[in-house]
Amino acid sequence: MVLNYIWIAFFLLAFVIALVKLVFMGDFDVFPAIMNSTFETAKTGFEISIGLTGVLSLWLGVMKVGEKGGVVNVLARGLTPLFSKLFPDIPKGHPVYGNIFMNIAANMLGLDNAATPLGLKAMEGLQELNPKKDTASNPMIMFLVLNTSGLTLIPVSVMTYRFQQGAAQPTDVFVPILIATFAATLMGVVMTSLYQRINLFSRTLLLTLGGASLFVAAMCWGFSQMDGETMNLVGSTVANVLLFTIIILFILAGMRKKVNVYDTFIEGAKEGFETAVRIIPYLIAILVSIGVFRAAGAMDWLVDGIAWLIGPTGLDTDWVAALPTALMKPLSGSGARGMMVDAMSTYGADSFVGRLACIFQGSTDTTFYILAVYFGAVGIRKTRHAVACGLLADLAGILAAIGVCYLFFS
Repeated sequence: MVLNYIWIAFFLLAFVIALVKLVFMGDFDVFPAIMNSTFETAKTGFEISIGLTGVLSLWLGVMKVGEKGGVVNVLARGLTPLFSKLFPDIPKGHPVYGNIFMNIAANMLGLDNAATPLGLKAMEGLQELNPKKDTASNPMIMFLVLNTSGLTLIPVSVMTYRFQQGAAQPTDVFVPILIATFAATLMGVVMTSLYQRINLFSRTLLLTLGGASLFVAAMCWGFSQMDGETMNLVGSTVANVLLFTIIILFILAGMRKKVNVYDTFIEGAKEGFETAVRIIPYLIAILVSIGVFRAAGAMDWLVDGIAWLIGPTGLDTDWVAALPTALMKPLSGSGARGMMVDAMSTYGADSFVGRLACIFQGSTDTTFYILAVYFGAVGIRKTRHAVACGLLADLAGILAAIGVCYLFFS
């Protein structure tokens, strides 16, 4: 529903601005430019979607091998001590823990198709424990915030789009995204814990969250000691080594479970192909609306307006051009994806703006969409502090993305 209003608004605003330019400024080129943009962006959307089939098939095939090889289960067991502290209202040993763990682990591996059904099942289990059926319980909110903060270990889709847009090193945003998404998740967990009076100083939470924070801080410090060329080389090398190591580990996990690795890969690859084809109309729809919005000059007005507001502070404004991706992400995943692709197409995949848009896309998840789907599935009307905590996590992810992009790519 939100995307519907945004889509309509883009066209109407573009029309009004173009009409003003034509009548009051005598700009007779604006409407031809708008119509040309519809054809160009529709073609671009189709070409991007078709180009995605190979890479998506590869990675979803690999993910399917890891899923059937038990990697998700291993992650779930590893998260048990931490989650028992974050969900103190759930009785120990309750079956809903299994679905929560599996959902979060699947999200961390980028297994969206597996994560959503598990998440809905977890919400049904949490609703059974909920004494007020129309009001979100504390465990529900913590679970939703962990989902909306978007902690992902492998940002497959972002790297795929970077490859499609001709990035020299599609994986060079891997480490920055990991840092930014961790910041978003940490903020979400801390703020939700404060609302729910969860003891953040318990041994388990201190060791887990504190240790992870120190590791990320040390990583940032280490990269800050390098010059730009060395930083890019080390970051890309680390990302590529980690990603290939994950592929090997998934294959070994499949072999250990006596899974037919090849057939399982083909099964997942088919899903990747179907996904690439399925997103064609959505990508074309959002890219055409953004193209019209940009051709009318509305996008330039928006970016220049924000830059004008930021200018008096003395802060650098290079990041402003990528901000539409960040603003769209809490509302719509496909809308933000379109903004990211538009930024890479306009400024270049390896430009500062193109990279920052990718980091924005990978740092958080679609907060309002997730809240609507998960709460709607179990009839929750009173969301309490879920929206506030989710948006604070988004804000932390945005600020971290800007900072880490300057650290790695300025």
